[in-house]
This record gives sequence, structure tokens and C-alpha cells, in this order.
Amino acid sequence: MTFIDEFLPDLTVESPGRINLIGEHTDYNLGFVMPTAIDKKIILKFRKNGSPTECKVHSLNNNETLLFSLTNIAKSPLNWENYILGVMHELLNRTTKIAGFDCIIQSNLPIGSGLSSSAALECGLASGLNALFDLGLSKEDIVVLSRAAEHNYVGTKCGIMDQYASVMSKPGFVIMLDCRSLESKYIPLNLHDYKLLLLNTNISHSLADSEYNTRLNECLEGLKMIQQKHPNSASLRDVTKPMLDEIKQKIDPVIYNRCEYIIEENDRVIAASNALKNDDLVLFGKLMYGSHDGLQHKYQVSCPELDFLVDYSRDKEFILGSRMMGGGFGGCTINLIHKDVVEAYTKEMSQAYRKKFNIDLDAYLAMPDSGTIIKKQK
Repeated sequence: MTFIDEFLPDLTVESPGRINLIGEHTDYNLGFVMPTAIDKKIILKFRKNGSPTECKVHSLNNNETLLFSLTNIAKSPLNWENYILGVMHELLNRTTKIAGFDCIIQSNLPIGSGLSSSAALECGLASGLNALFDLGLSKEDIVVLSRAAEHNYVGTKCGIMDQYASVMSKPGFVIMLDCRSLESKYIPLNLHDYKLLLLNTNISHSLADSEYNTRLNECLEGLKMIQQKHPNSASLRDVTKPMLDEIKQKIDPVIYNRCEYIIEENDRVIAASNALKNDDLVLFGKLMYGSHDGLQHKYQVSCPELDFLVDYSRDKEFILGSRMMGGGFGGCTINLIHKDVVEAYTKEMSQAYRKKFNIDLDAYLAMPDSGTIIKKQK
């Protein structure tokens, strides 16, 4: 029998991916976002292995095994391993209660799709070890340390949204999250006859990590210019359009566009939360299109494949809104589409996409779901 065949877990963790309805690239600018976990997830099975220090993590999807000692955590040349090692590094800085363990990971979250498989992996590992070794960490602790792992080991200076949504979500709700204070409100997601359809470009994120950090630096550069006149502005979240326009003549037009997009997107998130509360899906859809236009032209993180999918939807009466979702340069569009035409539109869109790019399109319906679930074996 192999390691996998005879694996009897002490506990199982279901760690979901997330969608973000609106509020893209605002999280690391300490603004507003509107995510929720979905019913696509990573399953992690854990057991104590009796060793004081030796650990084994096996990915069924990659068919790869990571072996490491708790006494010697160091970065790996393999990206997927660094998400795990980064979490271990953060946990071991906080506790001495962890001992040797084995973990098997299986995912139905598409990698590079903008559904935050990385945050699901980080939060799932941290949540599982917290339960397995009774570490006493709160959900907030798990969110914060999982983000720190991505900053310190993977090198992506991400915001807090992905980890927060993966851990904190409730079925049937979206989270209106303030990424500075971490105050959140759960807003019922009543879509009536509409569904959230994800269309995956199947284009990889190769640019995303470097450009992600570049956008962060561009935003910080703009903020520094604004702070010369408005020193109390701690982030672009505090900046208004008139404040930005005061320095328009002194600032690089690219930096201006980046900052203007963030200001406008924060306003769109607030408007979108009110639209949901008022049951105004038409307005919500218009705000989605506005978000995509800003991401395409001002923040410049879209790509021809994403733009094609969004543009194709614009004149369809049965689609209220569409936009790119995630870091950009690939991944998914999220579409607010009438339930009766999902199948037909997916087929039509797939044929048009294949004709244009010679790439197969993947489609998934995204159902808002619970955050991290831990199931202890009897």
C-alpha cells in the first residue's frame, strides 16, 4: 500500500476559492472590496505522524511530495511549495506546539484563474494545523499570517481580501470589506433569475506577479505626491478626485491614471453595495462594466482575451454586467447572466473565443459558499 492508499486523516479541511464581485486592486490600497467564497475548493487531509519534526505534504493534482523538517524551513525554487513553507514559517514564529504531520492536498480550483487558489492553500494549511495541534489561533490570526506568508515567501505584496474571503465567508452573502480596518458587513446576494458565470480565458498569469507589485509601487508613488499637500492621507482610500487633480500637472500621466482608477473603484464598490441592498441588479451590472473599463484603460491589467469576453457581452440584454476578475493578464471574467441562457451563451461564447484565439474556454457557475470548514474524524 502506498502512503496515499493507507492515509487515514485526523481531520479534513475544505478551503474555498473566492470571487470578487467588484473592487479590484483596491485591497492593497486599503480600500473596499466585495468578495465571497465559492463552491470550488481545496481539500486538505491532515494527520499527526509521530515524528517530532519531520513533515510530508503531497499534492494529488501535481503528484508531487514536499518533505521538510520543522527545524529547517527555507524557501524553495518551486512556487507551490513556498505557499506551504511560508505558512510554516509564520506559524513557527508564533508557536512551538507543532510537531510532525502528513498532509494530502486535492483541488478543484483552477490554478491561475483568478479564484485565489493560493489563498485557499495558505488558509487551509493554517486552519488545519491550528485544529490539529490546538494552537488557539483566531480566524483573524489565520487571515493575517496567511497573507504574511505570501508577502514573505512568495513575494507577492497582496492585500488581505483573498485570505479574508476564504476564511470568513457565509453561504448566500457577499462581504463588504474595509481592507484597512477589516470591518466587514455581510450583504445578502439576491440574484433572483440571474447567475454568476465565470469564463476562464485559460491564459496564464505569467505577467501578473511582477506587474502586481509594479502597480502597488505606482500607487505608492502617486500617494507620496498627494501627501505633500495632504499629509493626513494614509492611503489612496483617503484621496478624492479633486485632491488628485491638484497635482495633475506635476504627475506622470500613467501614475495619475492608476490613482484615478483606485479612487473611482472604491466609489463603485460603495455604490454596488447600495445597489445590492436596493435590489438594483441593473445598476450593479453597469458598475461591473465600469470596473472593467477602468482596469482595461486606466490600470492596464487586462489583456485581449479578457477584453474580448467582456466586449462580446455588452449588447446582450440577458447579461447585466461583466468584468475581468483577479490580478489580471488572464484568469476569468465574471458575468451577471440570466439563468435561462447560461448554457446557450456559454456554447456561443466558447465557439467565438476558440475562433478568435484558438483556445478552449472553460465555464463555471460560481455559487457563494461557506468559508473554511474543518471536519474532525470520529
